[in-house]
Amino acid sequence: MDISVVIITKNEAHIIGNTLQSLQPAISDIVIVDSGSTDNTLAICKKFNATIIETGWDGYGINKNKGIAAAKNNWILSLDADEAIDEELKTTLAGLDEKDDKIVYNIRFKNFFCNKWIRFGEWGFDEHIRLFNRKKVKWNKVAVHESLELPKGVKILKLPGHILHYTVQNIEEYNVKTENYGRMNAVKYASAGKAPNLFKQYFSPAFAFLQHYIFRLGFLDGAEGFIIAKTTARYTFLKYKYLNEIISKQK
Repeated sequence: MDISVVIITKNEAHIIGNTLQSLQPAISDIVIVDSGSTDNTLAICKKFNATIIETGWDGYGINKNKGIAAAKNNWILSLDADEAIDEELKTTLAGLDEKDDKIVYNIRFKNFFCNKWIRFGEWGFDEHIRLFNRKKVKWNKVAVHESLELPKGVKILKLPGHILHYTVQNIEEYNVKTENYGRMNAVKYASAGKAPNLFKQYFSPAFAFLQHYIFRLGFLDGAEGFIIAKTTARYTFLKYKYLNEIISKQK
């Protein structure tokens, strides 16, 4: 199977080289959709002979679809800039020979917090559909937490191997991401006409913490597990707080 990899970027010089190196030599077609990097991101991508699309920021789903349209192959492996593939997944991809374009592939994740593999909690049981045929599948157009639009009758198969997600390098970065995602989700909710809910704002964070730290065994990841569960609770609070602020300004 001939596979193209699509990655969206902005100022990813600290991590993109690791991602691209993990694809070698299995993937020959790499498409980078960059929304205004000012660091060394594009220079690194050029070293790997990637096709580079320089564009504005129109949202995760829309920018990913720009890369899909520019790819040489119909089979698309969608990665984020801080994601790499392990050797088992690389071998699996090299051996795939699939003719059915209604099949999509679910891939397990190993998520890392400051280079520690998180085995439990919210991050420990992560898997997503990331390999699909563009003739049948595209990303939707929401600005954040985009998802794939799957056709009726789609078959979902699981691939051996993992995507390695180096999601957080330090606490400061994690806090900034949490704030940004909270604000973006509030805008998404407001655009969809979702009404603010004080009950959810104050009780959903507590439930999120208990769910991920206790019920999904996040405490077994030590201090990192506590930080992740606490930050997930904070994110849940923030998205409803910012939604309330947006709705209040519209009145």
